Amino acid sequence: MSSILIENGTLVTMDTRDSIVHGDILIADGRIAEIGGTGHTADTVIDATDCAVIPGFVQTHIHLCQTLFRGAADDLALIDWLKQRVWPMEAAHSVESVAASARLGIAELIKGGTTCALTMETVNHTAEVFKIVEGTGFRATGGKCMMDKGDEVPAALQEETGNSIDESIALLEAWHGAGDGRIRYCFAPRFAISCTRELLQKVASLARARGVMVHTHASENRTECELVQAESGLRNIAYLDSVGLTGRHVALAHCVHLSVDEIETLKSTGTNVVHCPSSNLKLGSGIAPVAKLLEQGISVSLGADGAACNNRLDMFTEMRTAALLQKVLHGPEVLPARRVLRMATIDGARALGLDADVGSLAPGKRADLAVVRLGRLHTTPATDVVSALVYSAEADDVDTVIIDGRLVMRDRNLLTIDEPETIAAANSEAQKLLARAGV
Repeated sequence: MSSILIENGTLVTMDTRDSIVHGDILIADGRIAEIGGTGHTADTVIDATDCAVIPGFVQTHIHLCQTLFRGAADDLALIDWLKQRVWPMEAAHSVESVAASARLGIAELIKGGTTCALTMETVNHTAEVFKIVEGTGFRATGGKCMMDKGDEVPAALQEETGNSIDESIALLEAWHGAGDGRIRYCFAPRFAISCTRELLQKVASLARARGVMVHTHASENRTECELVQAESGLRNIAYLDSVGLTGRHVALAHCVHLSVDEIETLKSTGTNVVHCPSSNLKLGSGIAPVAKLLEQGISVSLGADGAACNNRLDMFTEMRTAALLQKVLHGPEVLPARRVLRMATIDGARALGLDADVGSLAPGKRADLAVVRLGRLHTTPATDVVSALVYSAEADDVDTVIIDGRLVMRDRNLLTIDEPETIAAANSEAQKLLARAGV
């Protein structure tokens, strides 16, 4: 693997001191070799003058299979959004449409500086997503959606418990550790009202035995919480805890509606919360108690969710929105720029158990990073680089992206994805999918 030198940059390392270093970063054999200083040589040299060099964003809640649904499920509350739009469209997916959706989503993520994602796919064709991840050079932890109960679920998404488990295990054994370690598998039961207690308990046991993550939704919407309590007699987090789905290896997306006791459960079990502010706003779900969770030492990271409920997969938007929401609730001092940038990088990596490899810039770590241009009108003057990144910068400011020491975008040009072809395929497959879904 060739060496890469990024020179003359402002390096926002996100290490334990949140250091900002001016100088070069040298990459060799897929890893960061040196940080700071000048006068290095390499096979490829990138000029980062007037740029911030940051760890690649780590998004901890994404649905790559839903990228083709962009604009087709707007202005609905969660349960209606699922039953009327998303489930019929997921049921209509083919091998070709899932692949087109995943490629479109990854292209957008890379162009916005995201180098790693935790993604929940649909019930079928998840192997196609892993194939796209492998071919594009992206880093992802993903799992097939598991659904073995629920009202108004299309036939193509209705699973038998044993088959759902068997298919998940087969995908784990085929893909966990693939792509030179960039691909990891997780169990992905959709949420409590789509899964039997038997399935959730089996997932909890298997995840611990296999040493992999569990990725699910929890307490996103008041109606969802009421349904779980009516069925189980417990609040949502308490129910998940009762079946073994809490812990350091568990990521719960949303957690908007939480009781004091549920927050204590998240804290005592070390469970990871994923905040998706734009999705929560667009679906009218509410505002997650992020400031309170962070005060309690609970792991909180960020995700855009899917294009069906956000319409963009942009971490710059999520950082800014997350910070502003907590400020309007609790005051301008809450969730400062440095804290929210940590949520988007090293905290996300830690939630995925990847913080020894990615999430900050340090010698020996895998080289997942982005070069962000700050010399544009809306980022000038960049008096405080971190402030500029969180409050001023946009996805289009990302110039260059490296994943695992490999250039995947340079000068805004994708190098592992044909962008015009990706857009054309996405438009074609979306038209056919919507016709099949009848929505």
